[in-house]
Amino acid sequence: MGLNRDLQQLLCTTAQESQKEQMSNSSSIIEFLLSSSITEFLLLAFADTRELQLLHFWLFLGIYLAALLGNGLIITAIACDHRLHTPMYFFLLNLSLLDLGSVSSTLPKSVANSLWDTRIISYYGCAAQVSMFVLFVTGEFYLLTITAYDRYLAICRPLHYGTLLGSRACVKMAAAAWGSGVLHGLLHTANTFSLPLCQGSTIDQFFCELPQLLKLTCSDDYLREVGLLVFSLALAFVGFIFIVLCYVQIFRAVLRIPSEQGWHKAFATCLPHLAGASLFVSTGMFAYLKPSSISLPSLDLVVAVLYSVVPPAFNPLICSMRNQELRDGLREVVQWVHLQQQ
Repeated sequence: MGLNRDLQQLLCTTAQESQKEQMSNSSSIIEFLLSSSITEFLLLAFADTRELQLLHFWLFLGIYLAALLGNGLIITAIACDHRLHTPMYFFLLNLSLLDLGSVSSTLPKSVANSLWDTRIISYYGCAAQVSMFVLFVTGEFYLLTITAYDRYLAICRPLHYGTLLGSRACVKMAAAAWGSGVLHGLLHTANTFSLPLCQGSTIDQFFCELPQLLKLTCSDDYLREVGLLVFSLALAFVGFIFIVLCYVQIFRAVLRIPSEQGWHKAFATCLPHLAGASLFVSTGMFAYLKPSSISLPSLDLVVAVLYSVVPPAFNPLICSMRNQELRDGLREVVQWVHLQQQ
């Protein structure tokens, strides 16, 4: 009898433990389903007071309008002035288009959220923002690399410039930059948003940035996206080394030019491009490769602004500052608009 009683007690205890384990598994499944059914995210709030929110609204709105105006004028000038129908200005036109796309994928939502005092972005809106931002930023970097090659051929191989960079070659190179952006955008978006997100829905950034989204994942599968990011950044580093090597050759060739006017013209077209590419690559790689131990919200915000907002807004100014041909084209566009208004 005692043996039967002990056996019954053991069976009862085993059944209870099995039931608890099933309940635990059920609750884990419910938590996973709830985490994977996120419908919206909360972006970073720049300030708690309404006055500072409006200050952020006017600041980002001004930067966005400046980027639209500057890049729009460059696109119009290059498209309308036949003197600017050269490979260098063709690549600059594509760069301006990519700048417009990248700044338009992040700033309008941030500006609207500050105006309406909200932090919400929908799940699909976040996915679209990631896809478009990665597309335009990746395309912009590859186009900066192509522009460095263009300058290298123009200064170091002028006799072969026309044959190596004909109209067909320019179109193919620009199409490759855009195609690379599309491919990277689709891959990163599909990888990131296929992961279960169970660490909340708050993104510590003013737009849906990939490193911030990866912090919300609760699966080891996020290493797949990390690996893809590292591969993309490795390609970017190789491209940056190529840019530096191109400019080393350019500066060596420029220093052999006897004319001081030739020095000024070469440096005027090359140094702004090199400065812009260096800022873009260094801040972008820091944002995506920095260790989590130094991941501070204020530092992340500054770095994100430097690689996502500053280049599209200031590239038109940098490109036209020392370029007389482009300034002449912009002046003609402004004069034409002024005459149309009269």
